[in-house]
This record gives sequence, C-alpha cells and structure tokens, in this order.
Amino acid sequence: MSSIALFDDQMREKLLAHPEVILEDQDVMRALVAANESGMGENIVDLRGIAMDRLETRLDRLEDTHRNVIAAAYENLAGTNQIHRAILSMLDPTDFETFLKNLAGEVATTLRVDSIRLVLETSQAEDSPALAKVSDILSVAEPGYVDHYVTNGRSVPARQVTLRQVAPNDGEIYGDKAEFIRSEATLLLDLGEGRLPGMLAMGSEDPHLFKASQGTDLLAFFAGVFERSMRRYLG
Repeated sequence: MSSIALFDDQMREKLLAHPEVILEDQDVMRALVAANESGMGENIVDLRGIAMDRLETRLDRLEDTHRNVIAAAYENLAGTNQIHRAILSMLDPTDFETFLKNLAGEVATTLRVDSIRLVLETSQAEDSPALAKVSDILSVAEPGYVDHYVTNGRSVPARQVTLRQVAPNDGEIYGDKAEFIRSEATLLLDLGEGRLPGMLAMGSEDPHLFKASQGTDLLAFFAGVFERSMRRYLG
C-alpha cells in the first residue's frame, strides 16, 4: 500500500466537493468500473456494470442522433438562405431579356447549378430575333413535351418538382453542356389560365446535387415565385 500514490488532502476535498468531475469523465468512469469488476472476481456477474454499459451505448446513440439533427438543421437553414438569395436576385431585372439572362447567370451561380433552362410549350412554331437573343436560356417545344420529359414518357402523373440523377441526353435541353450533366431538378410551371405549361430545368455536373431522396419544399417555393414573375412578363 505504501507504494501506491494516494490522493493528497487538497485533491480529495476537491473531489468530494465536486464529484460530477469524475461522473462526467467517461474514461475515468470506465476505469473505475473495470477496477471494481476485477476486484469482484470472474465468477460474479455485475448487473450494475452491465446496466452502465447499456446506458453508455444508448447515450452514444443519442449523441449521434443529436449531432445528425443539428447538422440537418444547419443544412436546411443554409438551403433556405440560398433559395432566398436566388429569389431576390431573380426579382431585380425589369425586362424579360435581362430577367432570362440573370436567371442563367447570377441566379444559377447562387443555386450552384451548371445550367438553367426554361422550356415553354407553344402550339405555334416561333422564330423571332427576340428568341434568338436568349436561345441559350429559353427554348420552345410542342404541347405535351414537358410532361413527357419529366415522366420519361411513362403514364404517371408529373410531379411539380422532380429530382433525379441523369445520364447525358441528346442536348435538346442543356445544349452543349448536356454531356456533362449528371443530376437535374425539373420544376413544372403553371403560367396561368389559357396558357400551356412550362418547365424550369436545373442541371448539375455533380451527380449528388439532386437526388430523389431529397426534400423539394424549397424548390417548389422557388418555382412558385418564378412562375408568378413569368406571368407578369407574359401578361
């Protein structure tokens, strides 16, 4: 016993006054429990030790869950701020041409996508100088094209927002960037009574930026603001 270094009086008083210092230190508690078990011998089952192990495992799981919830909350907040900044930027232009160019420029940069394309259905083929100026952003298509593109030609209802990982297409949406697009978000647009639907397509080279498992509330909100802005210009 004389070879074992004992606590001095000052340290002993501190521990007695603040025992939570030991209780809150997991490594110290493990060492104390292990010492207690070794002192009882191998033929004795320590139910308190087993209970503590289970509680410690549950605590670890709870802490992991807590960290995941906090991380998800921060990620959601960051996504909300990103959408808000993109919307404010989208509302700045006062004419349609600038509106579209800003969409493919500052708005796309804010949303961190590599390409944004606006597709409008029309029953009449149009070839005008105005469309030529924004042909890298806006394209026109025959009635029914948007629904066919979003559903991949399947007989299923088209969702307002579709997130998916995609392979290179034939370029009719993303043009020269098509071969680099690996994921996309398609936003259906209701442009008002008497008008054919439209679609906003966001493409990214990151295959993990848009996935079917992600939430769509923020993009649905963005689509709602966008289609109201479009109605103003079309009207």
